[in-house]
Amino acid sequence: MGTAPPLKDFRELRVWQAAMQLVTAVYRLTSQLPASEQYGLISQMRRASVSVPSNIAEGYCRESVKDYLRLLVIAQGSLAELETQIEVAERLEYWPAVEAGQLLSEAQSVARLLRALRNSLLPLAQ
Repeated sequence: MGTAPPLKDFRELRVWQAAMQLVTAVYRLTSQLPASEQYGLISQMRRASVSVPSNIAEGYCRESVKDYLRLLVIAQGSLAELETQIEVAERLEYWPAVEAGQLLSEAQSVARLLRALRNSLLPLAQ
């Protein structure tokens, strides 16, 4: 059994694809938040969600594995920020618990994929 063919670009990464789906879900759900949150939770959640696939893509295009790993850590931080904001919105009862739970589950799935990618790159950074 041979190795998998190299990826053409970051768009082929499962973690990037999942993060992009998360961005879409965040934009869809934040459009339901009260207008008073336009410059609060809506803005913060959208920025944090967009930061995840953006840092994955930027890291993929870097010349060094250490730079890539650093950007993946930033993506993980943005994802943790987003998870916190989802829980804030849920506690404020802006969404039904089911919708918040689905969004949180999607974020946690992206987090697992990010950890797996980081773990696969760590030996290359030595």
